[in-house]
Amino acid sequence: MGQPIGLASLEVKILKQMQEQDTVILGIETSCDETSAAVLVGGRELRSHIISSQVATHQKYGGVVPEVASREHILHIGEVVEQALAEAEVSFKDLTAVAVTYGPGLVGSLLVGVAFAKALAYAAGIPLIAVNHLEGHVYANFLEHEDLEFPLLALLASGGHTNLLLFQDHLDYRVLGRTRDDAAGEAFDKVARALGLGYPGGPYIQKAAATGNPKAFEFPRAMLEAGSLDFSFSGLKSAVLNTLNTAKMKGQELNTNDLAASFQEAVIDVLVKKALLALEHYPVKTFALAGGVAANTLLRESLARELSLRRIRFVYPSPVFCTDNGAMIAMAGHYRFLAGNYASWKLNAVPGLSL
Repeated sequence: MGQPIGLASLEVKILKQMQEQDTVILGIETSCDETSAAVLVGGRELRSHIISSQVATHQKYGGVVPEVASREHILHIGEVVEQALAEAEVSFKDLTAVAVTYGPGLVGSLLVGVAFAKALAYAAGIPLIAVNHLEGHVYANFLEHEDLEFPLLALLASGGHTNLLLFQDHLDYRVLGRTRDDAAGEAFDKVARALGLGYPGGPYIQKAAATGNPKAFEFPRAMLEAGSLDFSFSGLKSAVLNTLNTAKMKGQELNTNDLAASFQEAVIDVLVKKALLALEHYPVKTFALAGGVAANTLLRESLARELSLRRIRFVYPSPVFCTDNGAMIAMAGHYRFLAGNYASWKLNAVPGLSL
């Protein structure tokens, strides 16, 4: 007699569940100025999460200096990984795979993480998982929300990228819109620098805007051509710089908090309107926010209000998982491991990697 119908598929499902529960993934992130490592067990339990930040190092330069960043990664990656393993109470022999960011990012910084991960995985005799940094940001949501329902829309807003993504399932997604010039986070950094507020720009802009008038200055909202889900923030950034330069030439003093509030509202308006436009074309039950700009309170509140009216579930990571971190790489790596998506030992850094 043949096998009962459905038995083979049931066995595969059970095997997959057992495999998922047993995974111990080490995630390594070094795409920019954060050296981070995390250990994720079974795709659910975050056993450890270590971040060595370089913010204080780069603040005096007003931004990240690539050469300095890569040297800092070299100095700290060994101890960061060691601490992550110790805190998780696992050793190299307990690891199932090593997941690492291989792009996009600063080439020198990426190379440190990729080289370390390759050496570790090779020595341990376990798979190497290559993770797109942008994909990792979206997967930060799965660290704290286990029951996310597909299909879902995701807005990724970070220092180098602004994307709208439609996820049909794990690892099955497509880009609906992307930035054509400055990303939202990049605009925050550049405007904050122009206002003399500091680096990184997002938190400083938000703090200044808290006591400013968002209607004090009429800054442009670039929506691009009708129906477009792409983003453009270079015009807005230029408008702020022109306002500052004009006032300087006329000997006028402008209220920094009003400028920050007006700029911030212009950015958030575009992000929210584009998100709602995407929902008109791609109705889903879940909307996920990700990336460094996801920590912005006004953005969260604005999206929460609009999505609540539409009865769409809204999720976003805790602030610590909005910025670059190894936990999100471990989570994305977990699903790539289950899919058998392993990298070769020829893996290299790809600084211009796109989704």
